[in-house]
Amino acid sequence: MSTETTTNTAPVTLTEGAVSELKKLIDQQEIGADFGLRIGVEGGGCSGMSYILGFDQKKDGDNEYILEGIRLFMNKAHGLYLAGMEIDFKSGLDARGFTFNNPNATSTCGCGSSFSA
Repeated sequence: MSTETTTNTAPVTLTEGAVSELKKLIDQQEIGADFGLRIGVEGGGCSGMSYILGFDQKKDGDNEYILEGIRLFMNKAHGLYLAGMEIDFKSGLDARGFTFNNPNATSTCGCGSSFSA
């Protein structure tokens, strides 16, 4: 397994709200230093592709980025679908949870967790 860290700019951005919530989760769940936030896509969902967002260990084929002190892992092949995406965290009455603003999405489902490109 490759342990090389990519120092390039991450293809995604995290808002202040997302960073705050992620750091809170890392502390609350006592996420170890060998884990990072996996961001990616997988087939499925009502629009064709769903987002992957969760803590995981680095795998072969991953690029690693550091954003606001948070390790990010992304499979190299997923960059095409996620380049320029902004991840936010909403905590209002109308929405709660992580949201994805993806400029590559040609359509999204009503809940915003799947898209087509």
